[in-house]
Amino acid sequence: MECKVPLLTFFIIISFNLSKAQMVPAMFVFGDSLVDVGNNNYLKLSIAKADLPYYGIDLPNQKANGRFTNGMNAADFLAEKLGLPTSPPYLSPVDKSNENNNVSFLIGVSFASGGARILGGKNNPLSQSIHLTQQLDYFSIVYKDLYKQLGSSGAKNHLSKSIFYLVIGSNDIFRYFESSDLQNKTTSLQYVDTMVLSIKAKLKRLYGFGARKFVIVGIGSIGCCPARRRETKNEECHEEINFWSDKYNKGLISMLQELKSDLKGINYSYFDTYKALFDFVQRPAAYGTTDNLLLTK
Repeated sequence: MECKVPLLTFFIIISFNLSKAQMVPAMFVFGDSLVDVGNNNYLKLSIAKADLPYYGIDLPNQKANGRFTNGMNAADFLAEKLGLPTSPPYLSPVDKSNENNNVSFLIGVSFASGGARILGGKNNPLSQSIHLTQQLDYFSIVYKDLYKQLGSSGAKNHLSKSIFYLVIGSNDIFRYFESSDLQNKTTSLQYVDTMVLSIKAKLKRLYGFGARKFVIVGIGSIGCCPARRRETKNEECHEEINFWSDKYNKGLISMLQELKSDLKGINYSYFDTYKALFDFVQRPAAYGTTDNLLLTK
């Protein structure tokens, strides 16, 4: 189960160099509930759906629309900054109805799914979420559509200018600490190293399709989520979970630096969620609140 990060911490993403935002033709979103815009609503057997009354309460119609938040999420705000409409959910029937000219794919699409993991496998009829491997498989279908519309060089050029936005990893950490079987099979270090290697392979796969511009979001201090704090003796932050979340982030940063050196033309912006959340905890007044929202029990 994911911890909902205060949305305001994601505003720092806007520091990403978007001075030429009008030159970004599309945004493709991969990740978990932090950026899901409704894909889980189309998973018939999933119970991980944002369809309860309080979801969407701050939207104009005050209705839940598949986002795991009270209003817009980080993907919405980044799209707005780019001058693009929100990337629609890939599983939405509306976006599959126009088979000959999938115009929506030209401006991007979201594959994000609440509960998704980096290390999750492909979907099956009982899937609760669309894990990252399956999200990339869906993107390969989108690529074929773009190839048909724009041709090989046109599709590559289009994708090289587009933003690929990835927000994922928290559920992998949660799963490890909730599974005694996993902990018996692999050490914490081996597990986070596997996470880094897996996402590296997936980034290289996207690069192979033509992706060149990435926004990568690290894992927050998820050991401070209320559900995790209740597991500790004094309801303090779960320090072990925080330690390995931070360890993953450091491995992720190192890996991204390697890719920058190894892959010609690749550019990325990394958002340090972990640092941002702690800053929010320590200086709530700077963010316009006197309440420590992250640590609310």
